[in-house]
Amino acid sequence: MSDPGHPHALITPLVTPLLSLDVVAFSDVIHRFTETLTVNKQALNNLNVYPVPDGDTGTNMMLTMTSVATDLVAATAAAATATAAAGEGRPFSFAEACQTVSHGALMGARGNSGVILSQILRGLCSVVRDAPGTVDGVLLAQALTAASTAAYGAVMKPIEGTILTVARCAAEGAADAAGRNEPLVAVLESAHAQATIGLAQTPDLLPVLKAAGVVDSGGSGYLLLIDAFLHVVDGRPLRVLDVGPSAGDSLTATPARRSTDGAGGSGDGVGSVKDVSELRYEVMYLLEAEDSRISSFKDAWASIGDSIVVVGGEGLWNCHIHTDNIGEAVEAGIDIGRPRKIRVTDLLDEVHELQEERWVREASGDSLVEEPPHVHEPVTTALVAVASGDGLRRLFWSLGVQQVVTGGQSMNPSTAQLLAAVEACPADSVVLLPNNKNIIPVAEQVAPLTSKTVRVIPTKGVTEGLAAAMQYDPSGLADANASAMRSAAAGVVSGEVTRAVRNSSCDVGPIAEGDWLGIGRDDGIVAVEASLVDAVVTLLGSLLSGSHEILTVIEGEGSSAADTRAITEWLTDEHPELAVETHHGGQPLYPYLFGLE
Repeated sequence: MSDPGHPHALITPLVTPLLSLDVVAFSDVIHRFTETLTVNKQALNNLNVYPVPDGDTGTNMMLTMTSVATDLVAATAAAATATAAAGEGRPFSFAEACQTVSHGALMGARGNSGVILSQILRGLCSVVRDAPGTVDGVLLAQALTAASTAAYGAVMKPIEGTILTVARCAAEGAADAAGRNEPLVAVLESAHAQATIGLAQTPDLLPVLKAAGVVDSGGSGYLLLIDAFLHVVDGRPLRVLDVGPSAGDSLTATPARRSTDGAGGSGDGVGSVKDVSELRYEVMYLLEAEDSRISSFKDAWASIGDSIVVVGGEGLWNCHIHTDNIGEAVEAGIDIGRPRKIRVTDLLDEVHELQEERWVREASGDSLVEEPPHVHEPVTTALVAVASGDGLRRLFWSLGVQQVVTGGQSMNPSTAQLLAAVEACPADSVVLLPNNKNIIPVAEQVAPLTSKTVRVIPTKGVTEGLAAAMQYDPSGLADANASAMRSAAAGVVSGEVTRAVRNSSCDVGPIAEGDWLGIGRDDGIVAVEASLVDAVVTLLGSLLSGSHEILTVIEGEGSSAADTRAITEWLTDEHPELAVETHHGGQPLYPYLFGLE
């Protein structure tokens, strides 16, 4: 049998399928699901039908599960240490495992797909935690049903043709087999068969999927969970899904065309990656090592690579590096401890991976912006905002914000990160500005987790957030602040310009990878142009009306003085009555953000 810890390992099928899952096997399912999401992240991302850089489904599901798996490793080790110290033979229980999984999923949830996945796991665990020693087919069918119910409950307006449909079909298949008293493996096979049928039907339920010729990305990710169960119960190999420009093998029995010609990117191509790092490979692993030896480990890595991130403590570390020397990167870990869950990624086509690394660096505090003194001064109500870019951090801090959490498009912070920011505020009441539609559901998870009063303003973009922050009164009560901020945000007409990361189409016409897209918050894509300035002019022409008085322009990465001058000159000629305020935000992926008031 090959090493089961390797994500691409082909596992020899067991001679006899397991009749039930003990807590060790259940924990293994969680780890295998995390591994297969990591391997298949880009394949799931490539199923996205919207052409803009977004909080991709595969990335968000993978990051959510990584949080769960890391917590489970730590909890299992802590339980073993406590048992050994007490001299008892009590094993790690289902109740402890499920509490850890539920908590890790909640705290690590990122984006809509991560929030729904966290609810699926919490629903699953609500049944499994009471298992009398093992989980058989009947109990697992009940757990999958609870998972489906929890997933639907997580969405205010459930939409079929999504992960919800696939989860429901899996539950129905499992319940059907369990009702016939089938063994565990048959229950899982029935769940898998029905989930596969449900996934193949998603294009018929969602027109946008049918138009793109793809199945639902979140549903595809859910099917990998059933794969993980079958892997542990019956030794079925974990799949590596096709990510190529031609469809190849489909995610389902019904072939589906990919909605992208490649990995995509921010619009600068591979050259922009090499500006940051000429190094070819990304190496990541968990490292079991004494804390005192990590300093020398970092020094060893510093000599062979860059983009180094080593986080953790108390004997367990999460390690990341870009390097040309894979062997040396792994050997450095072996020299001081035990590396495991090793993952190596070729970075040539991983543009989104670069964006995630930038996110890690910014979120860890490696920023040129110095934190202002007011963030530590006690107030009646504090303000937390989500933003990316040093310029935006300065803008929000200048408006009195106490905590700025790194995040935005393609970078969805976790519940835990938002909760930490709320707890760090010097106030018992906090208002939270998510500033991105994908982050709103994550922000709404925070209030039940803290003793502080938390109010979430559903800002879908940075310009709405800035307008809301201008109404902030640190001496005012939370509800009064929230009311004023909601009104201010609602009065903003916003838009943005970015570059298409995949071929697609819209009401305006066909979209080719690399086209500039003008997007209105309420109108969707209204401009598809070959040049950045043309996209801006078309966008603003659709947004502007005689009722607008002020236009706020936020410059991001990819903007230029020449482009900004061309835009402002057009505004002077066509809309001389409009007051234009230009700020440098430094946000990635979106050269210009606009807010009209």
